[in-house]
Order: sequence, then structure tokens, then C-alpha cells
Amino acid sequence: MTDCIFCKIVAGEVPAHVIVDEDEVIAIMDVGHVNPGHTLVIAKAHAETIMDLSEDVAARMFRVANRVAKALERTYEPDGMTILQANRPAGFQTVGHVHLHVLPRHHDDGVTLTWPGKNPPQDQLAATAEQLRAVL
Repeated sequence: MTDCIFCKIVAGEVPAHVIVDEDEVIAIMDVGHVNPGHTLVIAKAHAETIMDLSEDVAARMFRVANRVAKALERTYEPDGMTILQANRPAGFQTVGHVHLHVLPRHHDDGVTLTWPGKNPPQDQLAATAEQLRAVL
């Protein structure tokens, strides 16, 4: 897509600090850096969400994220690691091109991620699981 910043990065039209460059996936430093090492893992072909990817490309993205997370662990020795993939604005996606954040975490780094637990009853969970199994 001509107006997509990640497509422009993949095409070499916009500079980026590349960490990994494979056939279908690229990993770059996030210009909106939260903590040192904050990396984005991006599918090279334009797809808005993870649901728009093949299982193979999604798996490749997570394999690269795994390698990057291990490198960040060895390099920065963080207290934790957040790997985040968001879809559509209601899911906190801010760039309409599928990507993963690999974010080294430190106690009191100011990053929050909370949601209200609904704690549904077991019979509701069982019914939901059955519904999803039928669709899969």
C-alpha cells in the first residue's frame, strides 16, 4: 500500500534500523521506543491484522519474535518481556499493518496493560469452547 509506513520501510523508501530481514518478515527498532531494544516484527506483505495472514507467515513472525526476545534477554537482562500483537483500533492497533512488539520490560517502566477479568461460569466457558471447536 502506498500510504502504509511499514510497506514503505519494507520497500526501502523509508529508512529503518533493521535487525532481521527474511523472505516474509522484517524486524526493526521501534521509533516510538519505550525501553532500549523495543523491536517491531513486521510481515513484509501488507496485511492489516493477524487474521489476514496465512498460518505460515504468522508462525514466521512469532519465530522471529522468539529469536529477538532471546537476543534482548541476553543483551539487556530485563526483568520481563512483553510480546504484543494488536488488531484493529478496538484491539489497540495504531498502524494498520500487522506487527508484533517485542518489548524488554523493567519494574516501574511506566508500561501498563490491564483488563477487567469477567470470570464467567464454567458452563459458559464450556459452551464457548464447543462453539469455537465447531468453527475450527
